Amino acid sequence: MAADDTLRVHKGLAIPLAEITWRATTSGGPGGQHANRTLSRVEVQFDVSASATLGPRQRARLIERLGPVVRTSASDSRSQARNRQRALERLAARLDEGLRVDPTRRPTRPTKGSQMRRVEEKRRRSETKQQRRAPGAQDD
Repeated sequence: MAADDTLRVHKGLAIPLAEITWRATTSGGPGGQHANRTLSRVEVQFDVSASATLGPRQRARLIERLGPVVRTSASDSRSQARNRQRALERLAARLDEGLRVDPTRRPTRPTKGSQMRRVEEKRRRSETKQQRRAPGAQDD
């Protein structure tokens, strides 16, 4: 994931950690003095619009989907180092999801088998409903 001062988002993109800002705060919630004094919650922030690493299409896609600044945080662990690692993993996952290009769907024709199954199901359903009718009921 993070190696040589870079955050690996996917195979083709590694963001230098210098472009990522982070800050530590108290995690809050119950926990007594440790939770109140220790700066274990980590918030990681990546400025998409100011990044020199991203290409123009990547930047446009991320700004459209996630906005100009992407933030994630982690306060799962008591350790600041583990929370920083988790926050970076979450950031990489959000960026990867934001950059994902869904293939366009090409319409296909229904198969002969699916058409036959559909018609057969309609026939069975019709028979079931006809059996529910009162004897001697006339169709209009």
